[in-house]
Amino acid sequence: MLSRTLAVAALAMVATAGAAQARDQIRIVGSSTVYPFSTAVAEQFGKGGKFKTPVVESTGTGGGMRLFCSGVGETFPDITNASRRITTSELEACAKNGVTGITEVMIGYDGIVAINAKGGPKFVLTRDQMYKATAKDIPVGGKLVPNPYKSWSDIDPSLPKEPILVYGPAPNHGTRDAYVELVLDPACEKQPEIKALDKDAKKKACQAVREDGAWVEVSENYTVIQQKITANPAALGVITFSYIDQNADKIQAATMDGVTASFETIASGKYPVSRPLFFYVKKQHAGMVPGIKEYLAEFTAEKTWGKEGYLVDKGLIAAPDAQRKEQAANAKNLGDLKM
Repeated sequence: MLSRTLAVAALAMVATAGAAQARDQIRIVGSSTVYPFSTAVAEQFGKGGKFKTPVVESTGTGGGMRLFCSGVGETFPDITNASRRITTSELEACAKNGVTGITEVMIGYDGIVAINAKGGPKFVLTRDQMYKATAKDIPVGGKLVPNPYKSWSDIDPSLPKEPILVYGPAPNHGTRDAYVELVLDPACEKQPEIKALDKDAKKKACQAVREDGAWVEVSENYTVIQQKITANPAALGVITFSYIDQNADKIQAATMDGVTASFETIASGKYPVSRPLFFYVKKQHAGMVPGIKEYLAEFTAEKTWGKEGYLVDKGLIAAPDAQRKEQAANAKNLGDLKM
């Protein structure tokens, strides 16, 4: 009986040891915006030969957070990329599932742009016009009504006499959250009819997009949006600046509130629709999966994310020097997330 017990215990120890070493490759999920940056770092990291190249999946910010916060262990991701900050509800989900140690690293900046195909009409837009073009309900005659605008020129005679058709990110993308936060909310909340609403009613009124075909959700990556606007040069797509920077020969961006998106205007804060980008590290995995600390060191090196780093060639807008130094130290020390 004793020998049988010892045998069972030995098998359990082998199984546990096997589980602990079952994954020797970093797994990264999350934002499609951060995906090309993370992939470039993963490839460079893998070339070092000491660790396997990390697996990077583009799941969208929201999808990545759900996977990241689902638990601790080899079956769950080590890092999630995000084009917005983690939310309180996501942190609560993490804690509920035992993910209690998280490090946040802000990697740089990006902007949200409205694009169409080169050769199509040039758009000079404001956030107020984008709100009126894409919101589900808007104030007309002192009350909220289903969006009546069919053509851009209906909103403003100076805009093209083209049907409103905007391909935008689905709710699983952080870019959608940023579009709501940076475009819809500010323009909506200026409306007198909206100011009178309570918080919940205001959120419902401001953050819903059209469902009549003028706004078309795209849950895939930005290549799909480019394909859509190429087929219809008068249609607009809502994407990130890093993508347009890599495809400037095919697409053009609208100005927003009189400012053209560029590295300089986004880094300086002049471009009104810009945002920081992040990744989040599961601290409990740092001693479980080999190479996590080394991957963080590669990502936060000046040769990577600095003003002359290789991520700049991918479209990342570098954070100011002091901010990069602070974030690099935080990544090295696996600092605790502070909300």
